[in-house]
Amino acid sequence: MNHSWLKTVFPIATIFSFRLMGLFLLIPVFSVYAATLNGATSTLIGFALGGYGLAQGLLQIPFGMLSDKYGRKPILLLGLFLFIIGSLVGAITDSIYGMILARTLQGAGAIGSVLIALLADLTPDNQRTRAMAVVGVSIGISFSLAMVISPIITSFYGLAGIFWLTIIMATSGIFLICLVIPNPKEIVFHDDTETNISLVRPVLKNSHLQKLNYGIFTQHFILTSTFFAIPMLLNDQIQLGHLTQQWHFYLPLMLFSFILMIPFIILSEKKHHLKMVFILAVLFTAISQGLLALTCQDWYSLCALMFVYFIAFNVLEASLPSLVSKQANRQNKGTAMGIYSTSQFLGIFFGGALAGILYQWHGHQAIFTINMLFGIIWLFVSFLMNPTAYRCMIIIDYRNSIDDFHDLQKQLLLLPGVQEAKLVSNEHALHLLVDNEAYTPGSAEKVFEQFNTTSKSINHK
Repeated sequence: MNHSWLKTVFPIATIFSFRLMGLFLLIPVFSVYAATLNGATSTLIGFALGGYGLAQGLLQIPFGMLSDKYGRKPILLLGLFLFIIGSLVGAITDSIYGMILARTLQGAGAIGSVLIALLADLTPDNQRTRAMAVVGVSIGISFSLAMVISPIITSFYGLAGIFWLTIIMATSGIFLICLVIPNPKEIVFHDDTETNISLVRPVLKNSHLQKLNYGIFTQHFILTSTFFAIPMLLNDQIQLGHLTQQWHFYLPLMLFSFILMIPFIILSEKKHHLKMVFILAVLFTAISQGLLALTCQDWYSLCALMFVYFIAFNVLEASLPSLVSKQANRQNKGTAMGIYSTSQFLGIFFGGALAGILYQWHGHQAIFTINMLFGIIWLFVSFLMNPTAYRCMIIIDYRNSIDDFHDLQKQLLLLPGVQEAKLVSNEHALHLLVDNEAYTPGSAEKVFEQFNTTSKSINHK
């Protein structure tokens, strides 16, 4: 691991974690505590729960574009200031309308795409996949940790305590940006991490990517609407004496569902059964939601079904980004991921908003029934998914200019498993898209070395 990661990758991953933890901390407790606000109704609580998703979904691509024009750090600071203002409003408000405003302002600080762009600016191409993996792990840890500590914080300090903690974390992020993370030498547009507006329409016309966009929309629709209901159901179980603290429920749920997810990920990626595992996870999502509609008031059913749901959720959350990367090519990967993220945030908004309306109409059962129907539709969509080619990107750095790339490209494309070979001159790198099953590791590097040796020999003569 490069020593420079201490000033680049880890601080950026920390800012990601701090910001998302500030949002995740509200999920397990929000619907219960928001009910005490002046003017609160189930419908308005739902809009407050999902409100940040709408703002973030609409603004994350524009924020990325602004950072290309005005620089990464100024836009990051703008986003964090908006996030702090939203958190401050949330900490001091006593009305549901103030809470809706707070959540919308939090979402308006949509810096995720800017952080990814900054990460790409500061990391060499051949280290970017590992750097992104660090960010992904930090997000997963933040979610699990937030689920456990959120009920503890609110039991002592109420909902305001979460917002004050969020302000502290966001302020720490500002210090990291100003004092630790270096300025990029130049701002480069990275088509594998940023959205290209000219490619939005072609990506939207890609039916395979659209199926995955529907999948992430549904995944977070179901997650948000489920957590509209779960805090209230757990409160009922505390009243019945089955539970003393909500975190006693969330800790084993997070821990064991994560552990049991691992064999399924190995089966899908290492054994090449990704589509089968994916469909099974969607099936269990739909089944668990349907059974929750029937038995959510029973303590043992609630525990068992939420455990099944979270195993499926973890598998899908790990698989969906991987599928998008496999379906997209390098030129439209950043655009595909941008639209994918927008779909995710819109799912959060509609999940929260509709859950509030459904609860006001017919209680928990209506929420879980609609979730089941969304899951069934997702199941049918999943059967139509394109069988995934197990491809990966190989990056070969070079120092000296390549005189005859077309000749090198022809040689590389003759290698078994090499599907694409492109020269990315502004990053001094060759990008090869290879089929893992057919490609022999190291063969492309060997061809490149031989080509370099031959070129130098000819030039010397």
